[in-house]
Amino acid sequence: MVDYFYLAIYKIFAFLLWLFPRTIMIKIMRGVSWFAYTVSKKHQKIINKNLDIAFGVESTTPTTLKKSYGVSAFMNLLDTTLGIIQRNGMSKEEVIKNVTFEGEEIVKKYQNAGKKIIFITGHQGNWELLSQSIAIKFDLTLVGVGRELDSKLMDRVLKENRERFNVEMVYKKGAMKGCIKALGQNKAVGILVDQAIHPNQSIEVNFFGQKATHTPLASILSRKFEIDLIPAFISTDDYKNYHVKIYEPIRTIKTENQEEDLAKLTQLQADAMETAIKEHPNEWFWMHKRWKNLDKNIY
Repeated sequence: MVDYFYLAIYKIFAFLLWLFPRTIMIKIMRGVSWFAYTVSKKHQKIINKNLDIAFGVESTTPTTLKKSYGVSAFMNLLDTTLGIIQRNGMSKEEVIKNVTFEGEEIVKKYQNAGKKIIFITGHQGNWELLSQSIAIKFDLTLVGVGRELDSKLMDRVLKENRERFNVEMVYKKGAMKGCIKALGQNKAVGILVDQAIHPNQSIEVNFFGQKATHTPLASILSRKFEIDLIPAFISTDDYKNYHVKIYEPIRTIKTENQEEDLAKLTQLQADAMETAIKEHPNEWFWMHKRWKNLDKNIY
């Protein structure tokens, strides 16, 4: 019963996206985002704390700027979610019509050399559009790592939507095996690296000057198979046109000291994520408790 309720909501939003021009939908989305930020004191507290950690003491981060970033965080989440619905009836050409690319030669160099590719990214901008744009632009199958939705029906709908644009998923439970299989099939792998991970499953990094836990998945794959990691992030100024920036690769490391290799590779990923956030600070998922695992009183 709950599954069909979620499906009904999905259909309603699909109708609204069809009914209203993009300019009107953006205004509606901004209104919903402002309302969500305003009424959710819990998320306000998390967002403000994260901004204090990332950019210094409270006095250096004005309240108006915090609010702006907070509303934008909800806006990006809404844009990511509704974008999945909106692209359901699009062709591949339509999906990337308003997407520009920077650093595409980096990916093509690896493709031309027949090398395997692992992309790293985070919850920055419209991350769902990022994966689909990369898969379409470079004519590859991209296998991402994600969490299975609570609703089996909606998980199937989302799976079908992604696969139309050459994006497949493996779930976090069994992610390592799924990624190894994908690489063996000459598919690219995409990993979100900006969420807090349980300490006994993570590697500790320095992130915005604070200790944080970080997924070791990309580092393990990189070292084991000697694959470079390519950071890629997406941004927008108007929620109509999007820009994918592909950064210089993080070169794989493989010495006799496995623990040190993994620590270095993982820190480099955290550094890449931090750089992307600083370039577009209004587009990161600020409501996530990124630093919770190493300081339980921080929030």
